[in-house]
Amino acid sequence: MSTQPNQTSTNGRPTATPQRNDRYIFGTLDSFAKNQEKVAEVNWGTELPEGVVLASLDAAINWVRKNSVWPMTFGLACCAIEMMSMGGSRYDIARFGAEVFRPSPRQADLMIISGTITKKMAPQVVRLYNQMAEPRYVIAMGACAISGGPFKQGYNVLKGIDRYIPVDVHIPGCPPRPEALIHAFMTLQAKIDAQPLTGSERPRHLDADAQGLFPIPDQGAHDLEPPVNRLVWPLPAPVAASKSGENCG
Repeated sequence: MSTQPNQTSTNGRPTATPQRNDRYIFGTLDSFAKNQEKVAEVNWGTELPEGVVLASLDAAINWVRKNSVWPMTFGLACCAIEMMSMGGSRYDIARFGAEVFRPSPRQADLMIISGTITKKMAPQVVRLYNQMAEPRYVIAMGACAISGGPFKQGYNVLKGIDRYIPVDVHIPGCPPRPEALIHAFMTLQAKIDAQPLTGSERPRHLDADAQGLFPIPDQGAHDLEPPVNRLVWPLPAPVAASKSGENCG
């Protein structure tokens, strides 16, 4: 049967030419023909009857995981406004399975650090992270979450949340646009998709020797104690207070 471009086949069967109303199953694909290419890709090019798909266990589990990342309802400063905007209908993050912002850390597996982290707030961020379900991920959104941003020299501002918890994706900008956060979601999806379930590169939650709970810093005389978590921050720790009592951390 021959079909002209940009027309719909009458019986819904795949055609070599992309059609206007073709069906798809692997994400938002432009045609059923493109979908057939994706099926051939996951089947390693093997010819199979229609409706039969072969894949490795790693690929199947990671495909489900990367399309069901649930963020926690959590915002710190002005970057949270951009995060809220991304959750609106204009950007439709339901395409990534991430439209379900959970009210509890025990129901979420993604923390978006959207704003400035003060040293008074840092212990609460680590505590919430410890309560999240594994596998869990962190996106540091904006210059403040990454390095302190324009408030870097402030005595009460933490110079990056990655001093206490591991960060999977960093988003520069002040503030980043919603499109940048969507790109971070796609980057995180690619990272999840590439994770093996066995071996030395397996995720932390599948490694019995990996750290599960992270130490919650306490308010010291001049700074947080400890000033950094050595398991996630390999760089030199901030220098202690000088004789005048000024804190340069």
